[in-house]
Amino acid sequence: MTETSTTAVAPEPGEPAAADGPRVLLYSDDRSVREQVRLAVGPRLRAHAPRIDWLEVATPAAVVAAADGAGWDLLVLDGEADKAGGMGLARQLKNEVYECPPILVLTGRAQDAWLASWSLADAVVPRPLDALELQRAVAALLS
Repeated sequence: MTETSTTAVAPEPGEPAAADGPRVLLYSDDRSVREQVRLAVGPRLRAHAPRIDWLEVATPAAVVAAADGAGWDLLVLDGEADKAGGMGLARQLKNEVYECPPILVLTGRAQDAWLASWSLADAVVPRPLDALELQRAVAALLS
């Protein structure tokens, strides 16, 4: 079964709609990792910017199916996910998806950055997740 949930929140009056903001696909088989990423990045890239529209997926099949569709601004993939990690998925998507969006891979430790380069990821952030480092990486890839 594919688990997906859009976590966009209804905008406040006078605030841009989520559809105006960046669309980010977030993959991890661990719900707590997905929550850590969303909380670390925050609801928007900066003050008064449109809200980030997150789509969370928990299975490799859901990543491939969603990434094959158009309109993603960024893919965030958990390199430590069971069964199919984000590094293998990143390499697959970069090789198979026409005009693949930027990919950020979350690694288990800083020493795994060399392996993430094999994945063709555009950026890597190690665990434990540092909120500022993650925010900077996401903002850089979305700019």
